[in-house]
Amino acid sequence: MTKGRVLLIYPPSPVLNREDRCQQPTEDLLVIPPLPPTDLMYLASIAEMCGFEAKIEDYSQGGDFLKELKEFKPHYLVVNVATPTFLSDMDWVRQAKEILPSLKTIVKGAPFLTYNTNAIYENPFLDYVIMGEAEFTLRDILNGVPDNEILGICYRENFQSVKNEKRPFIEDLDILPFPARHLVDNSKYIRPDNGKVQGVIKVSRGCPFHCFFCLATPVSGAKVRMRSAENIIAEIKECVEKYNIRNFLFWSDIFNINRDWTIDLCKKIIDSGLKITWSSNTRADTMDEEMAKMMYKSGCRLVSIGVESGSQKMLDNIGKKITLDDIRKTVKILKKNKIKIYNYFVIGLPWETEETVEETIRFAIELDSNFISFYTATPLPGTKFFAYAMLNKLVDGNMDFKSAYYQPVVRSHELTKERIFELHKKAVKRFYLRPKFILKTLLSLRSFAEFKNYFKAGINLIRKK
Repeated sequence: MTKGRVLLIYPPSPVLNREDRCQQPTEDLLVIPPLPPTDLMYLASIAEMCGFEAKIEDYSQGGDFLKELKEFKPHYLVVNVATPTFLSDMDWVRQAKEILPSLKTIVKGAPFLTYNTNAIYENPFLDYVIMGEAEFTLRDILNGVPDNEILGICYRENFQSVKNEKRPFIEDLDILPFPARHLVDNSKYIRPDNGKVQGVIKVSRGCPFHCFFCLATPVSGAKVRMRSAENIIAEIKECVEKYNIRNFLFWSDIFNINRDWTIDLCKKIIDSGLKITWSSNTRADTMDEEMAKMMYKSGCRLVSIGVESGSQKMLDNIGKKITLDDIRKTVKILKKNKIKIYNYFVIGLPWETEETVEETIRFAIELDSNFISFYTATPLPGTKFFAYAMLNKLVDGNMDFKSAYYQPVVRSHELTKERIFELHKKAVKRFYLRPKFILKTLLSLRSFAEFKNYFKAGINLIRKK
């Protein structure tokens, strides 16, 4: 006998990676695969621990939300709301409340870093807004803790919006239950290169660098909180033995900032005998030869680097605290150790000019990584970029985040939104349509599945750009 039913959803919308830090629409961006709803899986595990029946649905992948809502009749609805789909997401919550008036509606997500008391006040269909890490806040709601004693929520009392004190970040991530992978169809979430199922393992939270355009620090704090290697290995083992998942993305705001932890994790993966492949991110100034060797030996086959720009002036302006030579050095180390590289660049930040974009394109070609994404700069609320854009009147008309990271949202001091978009398309074409890159990619393919996925990405590139 359960205490009730909890439905946790990604609302119907274009496919979107709804991790609060990124919120990336996948349709417009190359080599960005849809990721499983790991945040909802953590929350579902909490709900089950509280004695509730939990159900997870990613409606961006299909399904009839309102029909299934009527059939499941949940007592609580938990919704991940993202900035690019904010109005649509909130409208689905409104419809759910109209169908089941007694339903308790709970929303979470990056928009509520800034829009929280007003969200409750302006939307009578909302019962709770969760601010910050949601696991223990949801636990308190489901366990019936009085609203005024629950940290990290906004709620309604006597027709007024009430905002409680902030909930401290979870210091010991090992105390969290493993994500409820038994509640999702894992086969929907695959690696973009080989078509194999890919699991996401969140190995740490937090980033101390507070980059100009990034939500990592506002969302997860400046202190890096790392799970123990033993705890991570236990989750990997569960994925392999229960779900036959052997490909992983080690999700973190910054993976290898602690060198000893990184090498210890790699050693323990090797000692475990688990034959897996995995990818992660890195800063350009935290990689060294020994670390790269250990990462490869333990199964690492791809590392992403936030390069951002090929202009040192741009890197300095956004407070990146790395140099172009740091980036060159890390790329050289990774290539030497047979680890593929996925570089990220951002075009259209406030100081962007025709010259800095050209520097970025040339630097991207010089680095010659295996994969690359050129994002258009997007000032998501909660970032320093958002505050700067508003203060310096870089917004032309209303901000529209529906095509975040693809269609420009703001202009730079020198470039219009239209010109930024033209330069973005130019950058993608100049990198990916080089004969050298195409030949290198074809020679690297090891299966027909890889060929099909690369061919599909190539057609998408030609069509969109």
